Amino acid sequence: MYQVSARVAAGYQALFEALLDVLRAEGMVDAVEFEREPVLPDFWKRPDMLLSQTCGYPYLTQLREHVHLLATPAYDLVGCAGADYASAIVVRQGGGIATLADARGRVAAANDIDSNSGMNALRHAVAPFARDGRFFSGVTWSGSHRASLALVQSGVADLAAIDCVTLGYLRREQPASLEGIAILGYSAPSPGLPFVTGAAVPDALRQRLREALLAPAAALAALLPALSIGHFAPYTAHDYQRIGALQAEAHARGYPHLA
Repeated sequence: MYQVSARVAAGYQALFEALLDVLRAEGMVDAVEFEREPVLPDFWKRPDMLLSQTCGYPYLTQLREHVHLLATPAYDLVGCAGADYASAIVVRQGGGIATLADARGRVAAANDIDSNSGMNALRHAVAPFARDGRFFSGVTWSGSHRASLALVQSGVADLAAIDCVTLGYLRREQPASLEGIAILGYSAPSPGLPFVTGAAVPDALRQRLREALLAPAAALAALLPALSIGHFAPYTAHDYQRIGALQAEAHARGYPHLA
C-alpha cells in the first residue's frame, strides 16, 4: 500500500519475510508465493491470502466477510496519532485557496472511490460546506496519491487529500515530489491501514501472525524504524466503525458522494 520508493518497498518486503521466518521456524508454513502486482480488491478476497495490508474503507464496505484483522501499524509520522492517521488536505502554493471554504467550485483530485484517505476523509471534511450535494466543480480520479499530488502541482486539480503516511514517506524519500504543495490542514482521524489475513487461514496461524506483530521479536522489531512504524496496535472491527461514522456524517449533511 505504501510503495512510494524502492527503499520503502524493500522495507515492507523484509518485514513480510521476517514474519514468514517466524512461521517457518515453527513449522507452520512451507512455500509461500508473493503476489507482486495484485489485482485489488480481488486479491484481498482470496481465502488463502496469508498476509496483506488493506485500506480501512474497503475493509468496512467490502472485505469484512473475506478477511480477519491482525494488527494496525502505528506510524511515527506527522498526522498520525498511535494507530490512527489523517489525510493532509493539500493545495498548490499560490493557487488562491487559503481555507477549505475557498475551494468551493474548484477541482479535486482523489486517488480512488474506495479510498478512506483520498475520498472518504475528504468527503467528510467538505460536507459542511456543500450545497445541494455539491462542493467541487469536478472530481478527477487519479489512481494514486502520487498522481493526485502531480495533478495539483500541474494545476489540473486544485486540491487533494493525501494519506499522511504516504506524505511522510514522500517527504523523506522524494522531497521534490512535494515542491509547490501547501497543506491547508488535516482531516478527521481514523484507524490506519490494517494488516489482514484471508478467511480460510487457520486460526492457529492467524493468531501466531497477530502475536508476532503485537510483540515482535528482535529481528522483526529491528525492521520497523526504517518504515517509521513505532509499534502495532490490536485494532478490532469495532474500531473501524469510526470510518463508517465519517461516511454517515457526510450523508447526514446531504453529501453522499464526493462531488
